[in-house]
Amino acid sequence: MTFIPRLRQLEVVEDYLANGGKMAISAVPGSGKTHTLSYLAAQLVVNKITEDQEVLIVTLVNAAVDNFRLRIASFIKEMNLLPGMGYRVRTLHGLAHDIVRQRPGLAGLSEDFVIVDEGEAARILEDTVQDWCYANPDFSEYYLTREDMSAKSRRWVLREKWPELMRDIARAFIKRAKDWRVTVEQLQGYLAAASVDLPLARMGAEVYADYQHRLAARGGVDFDDLIRLAHHILTIDPDFLARLRRQWPYILEDEAQDSSRSQEDILRLLADHPEGGWVRVGDPNQSIYYTFTNASPQYLRNFMREPGVRCWELPHSGRSQPSIIRLANALIEWTQRAHPVAALRDALTPPLIEPSPPGDPQPNPPDAPAQVYLVSYAYTPEQELQAVVKSVRHWMAQAEAHPGATVAVLVPSNRRGAQMADALRQAGIKTVELLDNPPATRSAAEILGHVLRHLSKPTEGLHLKKVFEDWQSTRADTFIPLEHGRAISAWLERLRYIEGYLWPIDGNTGEGSLPSEVQSDARTASLLAGFRERVRRWQAAAILPVDQLMLMVANDLFTEPADLALAHKLAVELRTLQMLNFDWRLEELARELEAIARNERRFMGFSETAYEPRPGEVTVATMHRAKGLEWDRVYLTSVNHYDFPSAQPEDTYIAEPWYIRDRLNLQAEALEQLRVLCEGRPSAYMEGAATQQARLDYAAERLRLFYVGITRARRELIITWNTGSDDQRPKGQALPFAALMRWWENQDK
Repeated sequence: MTFIPRLRQLEVVEDYLANGGKMAISAVPGSGKTHTLSYLAAQLVVNKITEDQEVLIVTLVNAAVDNFRLRIASFIKEMNLLPGMGYRVRTLHGLAHDIVRQRPGLAGLSEDFVIVDEGEAARILEDTVQDWCYANPDFSEYYLTREDMSAKSRRWVLREKWPELMRDIARAFIKRAKDWRVTVEQLQGYLAAASVDLPLARMGAEVYADYQHRLAARGGVDFDDLIRLAHHILTIDPDFLARLRRQWPYILEDEAQDSSRSQEDILRLLADHPEGGWVRVGDPNQSIYYTFTNASPQYLRNFMREPGVRCWELPHSGRSQPSIIRLANALIEWTQRAHPVAALRDALTPPLIEPSPPGDPQPNPPDAPAQVYLVSYAYTPEQELQAVVKSVRHWMAQAEAHPGATVAVLVPSNRRGAQMADALRQAGIKTVELLDNPPATRSAAEILGHVLRHLSKPTEGLHLKKVFEDWQSTRADTFIPLEHGRAISAWLERLRYIEGYLWPIDGNTGEGSLPSEVQSDARTASLLAGFRERVRRWQAAAILPVDQLMLMVANDLFTEPADLALAHKLAVELRTLQMLNFDWRLEELARELEAIARNERRFMGFSETAYEPRPGEVTVATMHRAKGLEWDRVYLTSVNHYDFPSAQPEDTYIAEPWYIRDRLNLQAEALEQLRVLCEGRPSAYMEGAATQQARLDYAAERLRLFYVGITRARRELIITWNTGSDDQRPKGQALPFAALMRWWENQDK
């Protein structure tokens, strides 16, 4: 479909074609920034560059790369020119890779260096952190000093929680050090010269050094190294930099609110010169990655204030109906004027969203205030699930009232998303997930985890029962009555002498205690005999390496090629984990599979097909994954003061585990220790100050996440909250949600 630009979009493009230079564009959700940037790129290709030059378009994620290529190609075709030439679309990491590949020697790399992918880098870091924890067993004493913690609880924390926390701290520390381009050697020098002990920085530096050593042993670099090394190359080779500046006279940056310091510095080196052109497009109100990446909206805001930068706004949006737009704007205005914490009043900033003007080629849906529901009821987590399921089922049953409409349920975390998706499926509702681990991965991990759990504890009937239920569910060729399956499951769970059932000495399996109708059914007897034979086979194979064991089990349980392929990847993952953790047995490996099944641990499985919302199915997505997407009807769930804190005394924070003394956020404290070291002021570190600042940063980001969630809805919006899983300390409604409810109620008066 031909793109007809709005007046403001056309003004932006014409201004840049006439004047070039540096420009910042603040674009509200649904304002057509991708179309605008693509249209500008096509105009620059046709009108402003020579044959040996390119317009460089830089975006955040790979999915956006193809989107830009297609749109730019379409615009160029409309001008009767050949697409595919005169422009290059890259992610920031892809651009850095291009730079390093051309000059690997300047980065200290061989010509055949490899990029260690995210999954492999995570495994290397996990191994490194575990070795460090083994070598420093007393380190935890400094932070696990709660007087009310029992010895049993302490042992559980050290086994189950501490290694994961240390890994998260080390990952954030290394990412920040690389973004600041601080080398291992520099950091070691800073620590040696420091007059005070900074234990978290010392831990981070030692893990950083070992991690880099292990990367080097593989001849590789990680994605964060690419950014750091690309910047290094550009600063020490002026001739190479000059050539790239000549090649890319115009740089168009999408999602600029999500750039880190080093990423911005690379683009600045390429574009910040008298002949350079640099357009940065973004929305600081949609910066939602700061607390787990190095991105910050402040870099874009600072750029907008620089001399010589022309600033434009794209305030018009045709995505949402006017009532939803008013609600989103009310959140901005309440934040700016009435938030009780003054430091959070700039978390959301103008421009406000404006509906499309009359006659606009991208009109809004008609206003319908009755289709905005702000639910005040304090649900328990389970009640909220069931309320959403009931509402979705009712809405989908009335499909003729809204033909072609799409719907999504947005959640704050992957774990909650898995619970929501399971509840919807149990109700017979077709569900698509946009979560870290797709349902096929979780299902395969759960089934294989049940088998490993049984093999690790073969005398416990509960584990054998779960294995039987999985076995029964995969036997499409053998149907037995539902009540027979339930009777066998209950019998297995109660079984006291499991080895007598699986390996009977006198031929008596104990099945005589099953109900007579179960014993007399030939198909049930056949299924049970096949099950017993397979479990015996698996028990005999338990001495094999875990990957071989898993492949044997998978071949017995799965028939679909996709399931077998996933099982193979999981088997390789378990083998790698066992190599990294030489003392792990089947019990620990089963725990890893269970974490993947619960969406508590990310597993790099196979890519799903490209996502596109479809009528007749409900999408379950985290609010982070929903960014850039839209649906006709949207549910925002779990909007309580735990998932959306506001720096209030009653708020609790996910980054402050109960077992750490003084409610410290150790990741924030580690990054603060890194900062004062790099600034040459180690004695300026004050324990706890970074934790307080992290609360403000997180609260600001959650305000923006709430805004992003609201602006995903086109026609209908439902917002709910729950009291959390701790009955002793129930969670309250999120402060901004309560403020919007009051504002909304006043609109009716």
